[in-house]
Amino acid sequence: MTLKLPVSVLVVVHAAGREVLLLERKARPGFWQSVTGSLDRVDELPAAAARREVFEETGIQTQLQDVTRWPLAYTFEVFPEWRHRFVPGTTHNTEHVFSLELPARVPVTLAPAEHTASLWLPWKEAAAKCFSWSNRDAIAMLGQGRGGEIGR
Repeated sequence: MTLKLPVSVLVVVHAAGREVLLLERKARPGFWQSVTGSLDRVDELPAAAARREVFEETGIQTQLQDVTRWPLAYTFEVFPEWRHRFVPGTTHNTEHVFSLELPARVPVTLAPAEHTASLWLPWKEAAAKCFSWSNRDAIAMLGQGRGGEIGR
């Protein structure tokens, strides 16, 4: 197993009308989230990781310029039961927030090792369904029209 770096991305994928794509975690049924993932290498830029994770987790192909970086990052404690997955000494992770706006809903091809289902939901329902507070907050910002202001 490759140890994770304590830097990750959160990508809120959404369509016109602020419908948000959520994925159900395979390891934790009932836990829904946006696209997330850690940087693969120390020299991988967060925007490149965001684009890579969108493709790996959904099959959606994007260009680097399609993924919008928000001037927002959350730093939070890694739960002790997950620290063994990170480089030694890691106690906190920094999550960089991005969004990907699509003109309409698109079919999703899930990464079967990571996710079991996907849903497109109106932003309020999507935010309420997320287990992660950072994901919930980012979707709420997007839904309230602040995501566009933050991301541009």
